[in-house]
Amino acid sequence: MDVLYLREKQQFVVPYLNENYIVDCVNKTICKEKDGSVPKIGAAILILHYLTFFQTRTEIANKWVSLKEIPNGGMLFYPAFHKEAIGGLIKTFGHQASLLLECAKPLGGQPARFGDASAIFKVFPKIPLCVVVWEGDEEIAANATVLFDPSIAHFLHIESVIGVGGYLVNKLIKLASPDYRPGHDIW
Repeated sequence: MDVLYLREKQQFVVPYLNENYIVDCVNKTICKEKDGSVPKIGAAILILHYLTFFQTRTEIANKWVSLKEIPNGGMLFYPAFHKEAIGGLIKTFGHQASLLLECAKPLGGQPARFGDASAIFKVFPKIPLCVVVWEGDEEIAANATVLFDPSIAHFLHIESVIGVGGYLVNKLIKLASPDYRPGHDIW
């Protein structure tokens, strides 16, 4: 589903990681369509940035690139993104790659054929992300990455590209935690 604008209600319906959110322009609110719950501030900001920056005429390129290859700062921000997001993926899934696929399901992630385990997520309409994990052993260190369709540069500014990748990774790590309780997310 693409973003839907309900003119009579002055509301946008925005699909975001397997959930629909209502952005109400009259009441200046954002909530989940299914239960009316309010998203955490990080998710709300990303939804608003998506609505603000999105360009409807651009199409998905249908290829995968690293954050380093995203124009307007991807290379500059990559070291911090690697330290925070990729490092968390490696720590959480680097020795149990199959857990990634379990955690991907509630977020709408579909298995892919990269690494030892990978999943493709439709974060927003026209914004897929792919999370890939390679398991480590005694001889080879575990590794992971987050891949982007290069067209993302037409749908979000670079800070939000990083935010979307970080948000997805954070959700996956939370879902992998044995102490995870829905509704207690940071984002």
